[in-house]
Amino acid sequence: MTEKRRDNISWDEYFMGVAELSARRSKDPNTQVGACIVSENNKILSMGYNGFPIGCSDDEFPWAREGDSEYEKKYLYVVHSELNAILNFRGGSLDGSKIYVTLFPCNECCKAIIQAGIRTVIFGDDKYAGTDAVRAGKRMFDAAGVRYYRYSPTGRVIDIHL
Repeated sequence: MTEKRRDNISWDEYFMGVAELSARRSKDPNTQVGACIVSENNKILSMGYNGFPIGCSDDEFPWAREGDSEYEKKYLYVVHSELNAILNFRGGSLDGSKIYVTLFPCNECCKAIIQAGIRTVIFGDDKYAGTDAVRAGKRMFDAAGVRYYRYSPTGRVIDIHL
């Protein structure tokens, strides 16, 4: 009798991998973030990455982090990966779902996650952990009962030939 394969990837590895792959769609020269929303029974519901809204040309809007005014920086224009994933969802409700995201969400995305009914956030990097925006996001998650935890990489190398 042939034994089943036992070196398959875990659900967390799989969905964080989808989020990482989604991040590679971003044209942001500095920060690429991806998100993957998953149902309670591990079905992919939606994905997103950080970029400009539909109809706003990647060649005409600013990608700069620095500038003389906010108008000349990317921050007023870019839709974050989490919000894109929420807005890309075309099914019914996201209540009880999970979101895998490569970077801990900002406070604005935390609000959208809570309002959408997402109950668990699995994040990769937490490089802005000490900022007021992330602290506020975690405070809101705690108050709203949204569970969040950092993804623990296994160290496994998964090679995808494209």
